[in-house]
Amino acid sequence: MISIILKPIEAWEELTLQENERDTFLSQFIYPLIGMIALAAFLGILFTRKEFDFEIALKITLRTVIAVAGGFFLGAYFLNEVWKGIFDQPKDMALCRLFVGYASSLMFVLYIITALLPEFFFLHIFVLYTVYIIWEGAVVFMQVDEEDRLKFTVITAFIVIVTPFVIEHALRMLMPGFRV
Repeated sequence: MISIILKPIEAWEELTLQENERDTFLSQFIYPLIGMIALAAFLGILFTRKEFDFEIALKITLRTVIAVAGGFFLGAYFLNEVWKGIFDQPKDMALCRLFVGYASSLMFVLYIITALLPEFFFLHIFVLYTVYIIWEGAVVFMQVDEEDRLKFTVITAFIVIVTPFVIEHALRMLMPGFRV
C-alpha cells in the first residue's frame, strides 16, 4: 500500500507480475483495511470527544464502514461495467476489484488518519493524487491503450473517488440516525 502511494509506477509493474493475488486480495488486503478503518473510526470518537458515547461511536463506525466497503464493491462493479461497455474489454470482476482496491489505497489511509485526527480534515485534498495513481495503473496494470488512457483515468477516478462519498451522504439523508 505504501508503495502504491509513494511509487505508483513501480508498484503497478510489480502488481502486474503477481498472478496469485486475485485469490487472496479481499481477505489479505481489503478486509483488513476495512477493519482498520472501522477501528480508527471507533477510536477516533473515543479519543476526540469530551464524553464517550458508545451509540455515536457505533453510528459513525457503521457509516464509515458502509461507505468504504460499499464504495469499493460498487466502484468495482461500475468499473467492470464500464470496462465492457466503453472499452470493449471482456468483463473481469477480479481484475476490476484489484484495480479499484489498489487505486483506493490513499483514500483508505486518509479515512484512517482523519478518523483518528478529525482536525486534519484538510488532508482530504490529497484524494486528488488518486487520479495520478489511476493514470499510472491504466496502461501498466489494466493494459489500456494509450489513446484511451485519459478517458479511462477520468471515468475510473470519478468512480473511485465519488462512490464512497455518495454512499456516505445517501446514508445521512436516508437514515437520520446516521447524522452525527
